[in-house]
Amino acid sequence: MSSQNNQQQPSLVGGHAEYIKGATESAIGSVTGSQAWTHSGEQAKAHAVDTMKTAGENRDPSQGYGKVEQKLGQATGCEGMVKEGAASKKSD
Repeated sequence: MSSQNNQQQPSLVGGHAEYIKGATESAIGSVTGSQAWTHSGEQAKAHAVDTMKTAGENRDPSQGYGKVEQKLGQATGCEGMVKEGAASKKSD
C-alpha cells in the first residue's frame, strides 16, 4: 500500500524527466512545423514545472545534494535546483 502512495507523490526527478520530454516534443514541433507537437510539448513542460514545485515544497532539505545541486541548477538555468541546493547546503 505504501508503494501506491509513493507513486502518487510528485517527484523532482520525474518532473525533470517530464520537462525534458516536453522540451524535446516542443523542439520537434518547431522543426517540423507541427503545432500539435509544439502544443503537447508546452503542456508537458507546464505540468512538469507544477510537479517540480509541488515536490520541492514537500521535500526534506536534508535530502538534497547541496552545493552540487545548486551549481547544476545554475548551469542549467533551473531556479528550483538552485533554491533546493542552497537549502540543503545550509543544513550540512
